[in-house]
Amino acid sequence: MIPIVGSLVTFIVTLAIGALAIYLAASFTVNADSYTQAIITALLGAFAWALTSWIPLVGPLIALVVWIGVINWRYPGGWTTAALIGVLAWLSALFILFIVDAALGLNLGAFGVPGA
Repeated sequence: MIPIVGSLVTFIVTLAIGALAIYLAASFTVNADSYTQAIITALLGAFAWALTSWIPLVGPLIALVVWIGVINWRYPGGWTTAALIGVLAWLSALFILFIVDAALGLNLGAFGVPGA
């Protein structure tokens, strides 16, 4: 039973980090003010990534376009704005993860932000 609890806690923490990165990026780019929207975007983005990234040769590229498409669907501004939110979310996630790792020594990822 304990490994399930640990996995659940890890999922919640990494989702919170991924959502925070998306929230910060969207706040900066389109003045979004809903952390709940960022959580849902992170969940949908991770789901979309999981559905497409396994495709041989082009999967990661397709997954990246689909992930940006999810951001485009969830936030105003079009594809360029969504790509900017994606880049800023990725950079924000890396920064947040660096701080968390330095402060707590945890080696975590950011659920919903690819490559972080």
